[in-house]
Amino acid sequence: MKIGRSILLSILLSVTSLSYIQAQSKTEVRAVWLTTNYGLDWPRHIANSERSRLAQQEELCTILDSLQAAHFNMVLLQVRSRGDVIYDSQIETASSTFSGTYGELPGYDPLAFAIDECHKRGMECHAWLVTFPVGTDRVVKAEGSRSVVKRHPELVKRFNGTWFLNPGNPETGDYLLSVVQELVNKYDIDGVHFDYIRYPGDAYNFPDKAEYKKYGGEFNSIEDWRRDNVNQVVYKIYDWVKKVKPWVQVSSSPLGKAARIAAFPDAKWTGYEMVYQDAREWMMRGKHDMVVPMMYYQNDNFYPFVCDWVDHSAGRYAVAGLGAYRMEDESDWMVSDVTKQIDYVRENGMAGCAFFRCANVVKNAGLFNALKNDYYKYPALLPPLTWLDKYVPAQPDPVVVKREGNNLVLTWAERDKTKPLTYTLYCSHTNRIDSDSAKCVLATHLTENRYVIPVDKTTDQGYLFSVSASTRYRNESPLSREVFYYCSEFKK
Repeated sequence: MKIGRSILLSILLSVTSLSYIQAQSKTEVRAVWLTTNYGLDWPRHIANSERSRLAQQEELCTILDSLQAAHFNMVLLQVRSRGDVIYDSQIETASSTFSGTYGELPGYDPLAFAIDECHKRGMECHAWLVTFPVGTDRVVKAEGSRSVVKRHPELVKRFNGTWFLNPGNPETGDYLLSVVQELVNKYDIDGVHFDYIRYPGDAYNFPDKAEYKKYGGEFNSIEDWRRDNVNQVVYKIYDWVKKVKPWVQVSSSPLGKAARIAAFPDAKWTGYEMVYQDAREWMMRGKHDMVVPMMYYQNDNFYPFVCDWVDHSAGRYAVAGLGAYRMEDESDWMVSDVTKQIDYVRENGMAGCAFFRCANVVKNAGLFNALKNDYYKYPALLPPLTWLDKYVPAQPDPVVVKREGNNLVLTWAERDKTKPLTYTLYCSHTNRIDSDSAKCVLATHLTENRYVIPVDKTTDQGYLFSVSASTRYRNESPLSREVFYYCSEFKK
């Protein structure tokens, strides 16, 4: 029966997928994980001179230009790998990925640069941190006295050849909070995104029996205690972030299967049972703004779990993490395997998709063109964070249009001066703007009240423009009054 159900579902998805391509929502999360570990996505080469520094920065700009062209709106940037970071930190050592040497930045701050370049292109930048792992023996040796293992031996455990921050030590949560505090206080990030916020594989044998004996008296089992250890880290960080910068989102990438479900009671590699990760509880208790499960599977290991994440999202955003890398590894997925999952995610109420990893999107022509030309044909706003703030800004003044050579220059004034704002520009070539339609969205998350449109000199064209303002919580104002402009090479 299980095989038959999977085959039937695949047939239905194949038949209906084309209809969903055009059913693009005006609001949708479109994200990529941009990996810096080993320079897999960025940077491909170290910077040890002014020339190589500029080349490194240009490499990121090229990547972001591609993402912008395909209307992505969020970058999950890996800023912490194994206790080493890509930014100026007083707590942890700088990664060797950018400069070639642990403890040295490449002549600039990669995180500050990336945030600025993402925002210029209308994309949020979330700081992605690998949480508990802090390196193999080889990595720890290379980092020397700078490693977390050497600086905080009381916080770590060695397990299966790798060092981990010990979730069972209450001081581990304080240490991780200090890392987050430095990030949030120092940088204009849009979110903090946790990876590997769980126990490692073979977790049952993790060497924490002494800590359980010391701290776990109120729990019925070591498994419940371990799940609570991870929960407390999540809750501590979430509560602090919301007190300091409540618009900064807290999210994570848990295992793609949160727990065994009734339809598949024997599911393997689940978060709750296998690695003591209770991500559904984080959402239900309001300690996450977004969850991005790593759903790198197909058929029965994918589709039922989409619905499970939606059912446990508690009004927060569940975003499907899709395995774009599966088209390159031994799995040999086709582009259609990924796009069918996008269709299903859209139909079943998830807030969008994130792709692992960036290079597997921008360098795969088949997938990139399918996204750019079909699935992400129009820009999309990020969905509002209404549980954090309900304030709606006033509508901006109408757009002013001026012809300057081969461009239309659009400007507008903001009536609401009370909060930092971004703007969404709408355009239609008909007699009305449908504010609910993705087809009318020209650009989103603009940080300036100015926009330039190249003019097609060969065609007379009428334009209807309007603009809205949005807060850091993504709450959108009413649209401004519509303004019509007729562009012609002929004298009126």
